[in-house]
Amino acid sequence: MSSKTTRSQASNSSFSMDDFAKALEEHDYEFKKGQVVRGKVYNYEKDGAYVDIGGKSLAYVPSHEVSAKTSGDWSEVLPLQEELDFLIIREEDAEGQITLSRRQLEIKRIWDEVVEIQESGKSLQVRVAGVNKGGVTVDLRGLRGFIPRSHLRERNDLLSLIDQTLTVNILEADPEHNKLVLSQRDAVRAESFSQLELGQLVEGTVANIKPFGVFIDLDGISGLLHIKQVSQSMIQSLEALFEIGQPLKAMVVNLDEGKGRVSLSTRVLENYPGEMVEKMSEVMASAEARAERARTKILQQ
Repeated sequence: MSSKTTRSQASNSSFSMDDFAKALEEHDYEFKKGQVVRGKVYNYEKDGAYVDIGGKSLAYVPSHEVSAKTSGDWSEVLPLQEELDFLIIREEDAEGQITLSRRQLEIKRIWDEVVEIQESGKSLQVRVAGVNKGGVTVDLRGLRGFIPRSHLRERNDLLSLIDQTLTVNILEADPEHNKLVLSQRDAVRAESFSQLELGQLVEGTVANIKPFGVFIDLDGISGLLHIKQVSQSMIQSLEALFEIGQPLKAMVVNLDEGKGRVSLSTRVLENYPGEMVEKMSEVMASAEARAERARTKILQQ
């Protein structure tokens, strides 16, 4: 046996278990707070779960950091032996244990989705969780949002809204300050507006009367029947012709989605100038048939 082989064997035999442990430590990952790591759920305890992320010891997920959902079976959100992403919220303690959160990672991803939805202008659904002086609080997949009273359709009996699902638009989404403000009113308007088209006969109720025209409530959005669009003849007084709460049918003659304006007309339903003043009830009773004739003219304008 050569002296070279002997030296090699001596060198190998001197590499003890302590040396092996130190070598492992040298190759350990350096886990830092705020880092996203992948780990396999190892087991559950009463107050949390243990996850193998390849560290010196199992990492720990406290019960309140398991999920953004307020309730549910852990086996659904943290299935055993399944690899998931986690956020490190506390670095190694004296015993080498790292604290993780699945909840905060979910919330970050939900905020990212919310910001995208706000930019797209799309509506979404939320559940009303509580009531306060200014409006209602809602739950959006674990995020707490707020709808001001002025942006609700039901503004009087707010308690009746608890546990109801509302369709809303996002007014403000600020992840940094955990601020989420929503509007049911804007979502209803957008939905109602999308269902309108030029030349359509609509039915609503008189909501307000001004010297220049009548505002018609069309299930959440307001349409303007200008004084010049009431009749082919001159109108002296709108208050003498209409009253608040009165049902009214009219044709859509202009739509400005950008400004949210709906222009209406009843003069296009007349068979002769002044018919709306003299025989409004007859015009309203046969509005559908009259609208067929008027639609072609409106679309040609």
